[in-house]
Amino acid sequence: MTAIGRALMARPKLVLLDEPSMGLSPQLVGGIFEIIDTLNTQEGVSVLLAEQNTAVELRYAQYGYILENGYVILEETAKNLPENKNVKEFYLGLNSGGRKNYRNTNRYHLREQWS
Repeated sequence: MTAIGRALMARPKLVLLDEPSMGLSPQLVGGIFEIIDTLNTQEGVSVLLAEQNTAVELRYAQYGYILENGYVILEETAKNLPENKNVKEFYLGLNSGGRKNYRNTNRYHLREQWS
């Protein structure tokens, strides 16, 4: 919160945040994302957010990009990302048969599956 506050003192048009939820309790995570949402909607500050907590992030995001080994393999509105079959399987761990174990998945070839 201190880092976000310090960044905002310069009145930026864009703020880059890397894993703002890392190490926080679930109650604080919700509060941080509410603050980020308020900054975006009320103050007009654009936010570029790198986050692995997709369940929370997609509730507040307007648009999302999925990176694999440094390449953008999928871009979509945040509303549509959770409905994508590949996003459900590879990033949310869900498929029609329930949860899936990816320990033995060859991630090198995942990019070709997104096309």
